[in-house]
Amino acid sequence: MNMVDGDRGDKGMCNCEEDRTNKNGEVCQPTNFIQNIINEDFASNVYNGRVHTRFPPEPNGYLHIGHAKSICINFGMARWNGGLCNLRFDDTNPSKEDVEYVDSIKEDVRWLGFDWDDREYYASDYFEQLYQYAIKLIKLGKAYVCDLSAEEIREYRGTLTEPGKNSPYRDRPVEENLDLFQRMRSGEFPDGSRVLRAKIDMASPNLNMRDPVLYRIMRVTHHRTGDDWCIYPMYDYAHPLSDAIEGITHSICTLEFEDHRPLYDWIIQNVNPEVHPKQIEFARLNLTNTVMSKRKLRKVVEEGFVDGWDDPRMPTISGLRRRGYTPESIRDFCDRIGVAKNNSTVDIALLEYCIREDLKSKAPRVMAVLDPVKLIIDNYPEDRVEYLEAEYNPERPELGTRKLPFSKVLYIERGDFREVPPPKYFRLSPGKEVRLKNAYIIKCVDFVKDRETGEITEIHCTYDPDTKSGGPASGRKVKGTLHWVSAGHAVEAEVRLYGHLFNDEDPESEEGADFIDRLNPDSLERLVNSKIEPNFENTGAGNRYQFIRHGYFCVDIGDSKSDVLVFNRIVSLKDTWAKLKKGSGGKRQDAREP
Repeated sequence: MNMVDGDRGDKGMCNCEEDRTNKNGEVCQPTNFIQNIINEDFASNVYNGRVHTRFPPEPNGYLHIGHAKSICINFGMARWNGGLCNLRFDDTNPSKEDVEYVDSIKEDVRWLGFDWDDREYYASDYFEQLYQYAIKLIKLGKAYVCDLSAEEIREYRGTLTEPGKNSPYRDRPVEENLDLFQRMRSGEFPDGSRVLRAKIDMASPNLNMRDPVLYRIMRVTHHRTGDDWCIYPMYDYAHPLSDAIEGITHSICTLEFEDHRPLYDWIIQNVNPEVHPKQIEFARLNLTNTVMSKRKLRKVVEEGFVDGWDDPRMPTISGLRRRGYTPESIRDFCDRIGVAKNNSTVDIALLEYCIREDLKSKAPRVMAVLDPVKLIIDNYPEDRVEYLEAEYNPERPELGTRKLPFSKVLYIERGDFREVPPPKYFRLSPGKEVRLKNAYIIKCVDFVKDRETGEITEIHCTYDPDTKSGGPASGRKVKGTLHWVSAGHAVEAEVRLYGHLFNDEDPESEEGADFIDRLNPDSLERLVNSKIEPNFENTGAGNRYQFIRHGYFCVDIGDSKSDVLVFNRIVSLKDTWAKLKKGSGGKRQDAREP
């Protein structure tokens, strides 16, 4: 089920068993173009046999499923090659950063199953060293202080078809640049009045090489360094040097940084640190029915279209965790989509397939009536309660069984009864028989309607006592089987049915269109009167279950209280991915080229 890419034969992160070992018990290596590069470096001994990667998030938002792919690749490549992976926060823009994001990122990485040991670093750890490297570039005649405004710098930069033109300050003497840069640091100049720029080539076909800004003046309190600095390095300057300082060998990043690689290499070559890291780009994850831009996700949150970064509709790792996704399912998803060189879009149905595959043998199967209507068994004794045995999961006999109370008054799904049934309707209707799961065969003899609304309020049935599961007539066949709960024993619950955040597979497909207009107005349905079997009384937040006939659900980790349980639907039982693969003769790709 690995992604098919036209110019590669990658089989994802690994093509062996789940424990990453082959039949000889040896740890396998992944087969992808990044591993090929690492193998070449091993052969030529570029880094003395070392592999050292890093996951370098900017602490300006919550991580999403696309970052999960990067986490799996960076930590995975280090693990499979006997190397190390750092967690480094590229915290060079304090105007957008917050310790809240730092904490959430660490929680997400740990939850996914990865550990950076004692290798937690920050670009701000290196601010003094980065400053001294900038001094070195100035002394080499490779950087200068520029007085142009941000707007003027853009004007001088040129376009994709026209070269830029030199700043009038480009040829300042080295001593003047050193003096001005030191005075920038000491706070003599107002914000935005001066910048430090690299002196490269204003006619370069790569706009990133047209004397990019290395430092800007910004009086913003930093979450770690406070007000010690009023100049901050740009990401494109700090990032390669932070890699070098940490001894990173392979700087693995997403494809949008490919055009920045010449600048990455220029900075490394001219500063000439002890280690020269190698930047390698892979295709970022694009997922149908959502957006992956931090800026756009922040807008969805800040304008109140969802209930925070951990809203279960969000593609954030915290949102997926709250919805009920497991770290194993997300790692499996990242493994299946593989490591590609070309951008592609992955069907969200594959992500849903992965959580189904993970939970189908793990989750206890229980009965929950989401939209209840009362069912009364007229010939069942008024004061009788019997306890029927039911297994939790036929695929996991070690989960054992539980006792289900059965009584005269039950709840069934409102949709499981039709006054006038359509053709081939195998559920309950007047005069028809169905089996109650793990219980008896019943027959509908009457029903009661609300006179004003016409809504069914009660269904009356009789039961055949000989048809009890395991009883003398338990083998009598009927076509329909319904789930149910005992009215006197049911646990009250709120159930939240989540759909896709966006209606369109590609919310950004129309140029100039506002992606907000494509939000799915029906992405959340709250059912506040659901009835659950009584074996939930001691369940804990985050526990996952299969609600028979409904899907997989998770006890909400944020809103569940002792008096009312809140369940989030993780995913329905309908496996669109498996059907799509079957319909394509088993050849459907995990991703599609745009």
